[in-house]
Amino acid sequence: MSIRDLDWSSWLDRTSGEGTKWLLWGLDNMIWPIVVVTFVIFAILMPQVFTSASNIQFMLYSSAGLGALVLAESLCLLSGNFDLSIGSIAGFSSMVTALFLNTWFPGTPGLVGVVLILFIGGAIGFVNGVSIGYFGINPFLQTLAFFIIFRGAVFLLSTITVAPLPESYLFVGGALIGDLPGLGGADSLWIFGGIPIAVPLIIALYAGVWFIMNYRRIGLAIMAVGGDENAAEEAGIPRERVLLIVFTASGVLSGLAGLLYTGYLSAAPPGLAEGDLFPAFAGAVIGGISLDGGRGDIKNAFGGMFLLTMIQVGLVQVGVGGDAIQFINGLVLLVAIYLYTTESKIRHRLLST
Repeated sequence: MSIRDLDWSSWLDRTSGEGTKWLLWGLDNMIWPIVVVTFVIFAILMPQVFTSASNIQFMLYSSAGLGALVLAESLCLLSGNFDLSIGSIAGFSSMVTALFLNTWFPGTPGLVGVVLILFIGGAIGFVNGVSIGYFGINPFLQTLAFFIIFRGAVFLLSTITVAPLPESYLFVGGALIGDLPGLGGADSLWIFGGIPIAVPLIIALYAGVWFIMNYRRIGLAIMAVGGDENAAEEAGIPRERVLLIVFTASGVLSGLAGLLYTGYLSAAPPGLAEGDLFPAFAGAVIGGISLDGGRGDIKNAFGGMFLLTMIQVGLVQVGVGGDAIQFINGLVLLVAIYLYTTESKIRHRLLST
């Protein structure tokens, strides 16, 4: 067969299809090249400090609480909704639990506090889910109201930091793997002994949610509801139940964020997670979670969260002041919005050709 006998139009169609597939994959995962470039920049500025294993571990450890909030917001966005109350839930649940353990019922085992803080977060999320899913309340109005109510409730409960708290309560957010029973203590020679428990916990949490979103019915249902509510209902997917699950999970994750923050700080300050709503949004959006719902990848949300933390830690280590960091974080969010808008336009053109 000569070269003239080849079906060039068919070959071009196949090649174009493969090219489009790879371009779409690149658009979906563009957070990781950004993470790499940012890491390289800070590594050049601080070669011996920023690239050390202890610094990378610190970044993961310090971002664990924010990571839980980013995950909570990502789930809501994937369902076609959002949750403005996640930071307030984290702060309120941590303050109530701290007062419960320190003031109201001193001597209560710390593990009771762990269950309590997750229950409080889940209960508030459950109310959000019922209101939005079953009563049709606008998610902006519902979660904005809870954002205000529970942020104010924190300061009604206490205007001072609550401490000390039981070690068994602070364990999840503050202890090391080497502190676990039977591992020989944090100073053991075991390679993972000095790693904070919060680090593998948050990684495992993202991995578990990623698996659920991609390989379990509830995950596919969340994506379907976020992509097209009417089509999802016609397919027999109960929208109300899905939103109830999503917002309850968001509340539990917000409670977990409060637990991680409290363990990290070894106390429960009234301002805990107060300014974390917008970084949580930014982490999800930078990670490619669609604001329109139904599209995004949990592993990329992890990348968005880590990018924000890496920028903040890197700027502090370089010597940039707090106000400048806030300004730069705003710029990062603005760039993320522009990238998201551009990515959506490119995706639309690729899929329409």
